[in-house]
Amino acid sequence: MMLRKMLIGLVTAASIGVSAQADDVRHVLLISVDGLHALDVTHYVESRPRSALAELSGHGVTYTNARTPANSDSFPGLLALVTGGSPVSHGIFYDVSYDRKLFDPTNTTCSGTPGNTIVFDESIDAYNGVISLNSIDPSKLPRGRNRSGECVAVYPHDAIRTNTIFEVVKKNGGATAWADKHPAYDLVNGPSGKGVDDLYTPEITNVGGFDATTSVDCTIANDQLKVNAILNEIKGLTHDGKPGARTPAVFGMNFQAVSVAQKLSADKGGCPSAKHVGQPGGYKDGLGTPTEVLAYGLEETDEALASMIKALKDQHLYESTLFIVSAKHGQSPINPEKVNKPGHFADLVAALPDAGSSTAAKAIADAGNCSAGACGFVQDDDIALIWLADQSKTNEVAAYLNTNAKALFIDEVLAGDELKLKFNDPAHDSRTPDIIVQPQYGTIYTTSKKKNAEHGGFSFGDANVALIVSNPRLREAVVKTPVATSQVAPTILRALEIDPNSLNSVQVEHTDILPGLWNGSDHH
Repeated sequence: MMLRKMLIGLVTAASIGVSAQADDVRHVLLISVDGLHALDVTHYVESRPRSALAELSGHGVTYTNARTPANSDSFPGLLALVTGGSPVSHGIFYDVSYDRKLFDPTNTTCSGTPGNTIVFDESIDAYNGVISLNSIDPSKLPRGRNRSGECVAVYPHDAIRTNTIFEVVKKNGGATAWADKHPAYDLVNGPSGKGVDDLYTPEITNVGGFDATTSVDCTIANDQLKVNAILNEIKGLTHDGKPGARTPAVFGMNFQAVSVAQKLSADKGGCPSAKHVGQPGGYKDGLGTPTEVLAYGLEETDEALASMIKALKDQHLYESTLFIVSAKHGQSPINPEKVNKPGHFADLVAALPDAGSSTAAKAIADAGNCSAGACGFVQDDDIALIWLADQSKTNEVAAYLNTNAKALFIDEVLAGDELKLKFNDPAHDSRTPDIIVQPQYGTIYTTSKKKNAEHGGFSFGDANVALIVSNPRLREAVVKTPVATSQVAPTILRALEIDPNSLNSVQVEHTDILPGLWNGSDHH
């Protein structure tokens, strides 16, 4: 596996930049620092020239205009990185969404009219009281019919319509590993259910129990569990330090500390390591100046990256590893003056003067009040995804929302042809929402006092994320050309000399590899 002819510089023609013969690239370490913006990286590297991020960018290509390819929830954000696609091909819009072909977890015979929410968050864990066992309870999963017609539990990996880099690398003989925040990240296994050899998912949010995300310090402690897993895997051990494994060909983890620190209106503590109790998170201004809480989250994450760099060097793997730092999603708003939390979307619609007489308002109310079954669903954060019980009302509801855009803090209503330009036709795709509402920047459809930022929408703050592709044989370069994080997946396969077209999403969405790493003659 050779990473050949890596271009050092901006690639606008084959003659620009300097080619370098690199050592065999046998490993790819993929890191998602959830919430990390390109702006955060720039500020951090400028102020800390000896940091891990500075070292990685110092011999890597930094993409300052990288964006998630679709809505920026954690699930589609991660799937972009590991499938090379968007909901158009992999079919996942949110960790809690809706499918017109599935049934409620209690409907073990899949009888009646199909249609139900898909819940793939911490609530599907198996619990011992209020302590997660870091595994999935199948009785909490939606039900669906398999190819044999049997009514079965639908695991997260079953819900993905396309394969992942882990499945492809494993098929080509490489070991694989991943660590993330919920057992629901079983989804990275891909449709085979077997893509990741060593999957580690220490729960960060226990339902009815300890929630690490109330504190940056508690979140850092949870992140460190996953960091320890990476350090063990670099040594050729399993995530928990047992022998008998090998350093994976592709492995990685997500960090939550930056995302949590961006969101917190005030750190709540809750664990022995908590030392920022009462302090606000987020940014001080629209220029992206971090608060002390966010600065600490960035610093601790950077130190963790430094420990990985050291471990790779100690094992003589640094030059044979492509080290990628990106993010599932960003966070918005950056400017605290822009924060607007008017309440949940369906409640805002219900408060409109004519909501009692409007059939469009009733359609949204019915979807918003639906707890199970084929009655639609409304998912909201700094976006609102609407699945209607009666799809024939789509145009009527969209027109009603546009008429009341000001009162509902709406910037854009995607429906009909406009929605179909970006996603599949909801009339023929069971997962695609009928209507997607992008609110005005800074608006979060919530009543929560815990968070002053969110992700999930299409705004620049949500979608513009960090992306550094690093290897010791690369010189420092900056690419300002727009790229999508979905281009990371085919780039990883290309680095390992595996055909990027082995990924279904790459074929369907024609996803290209990232520019600036190989010259034109070396491109598949």
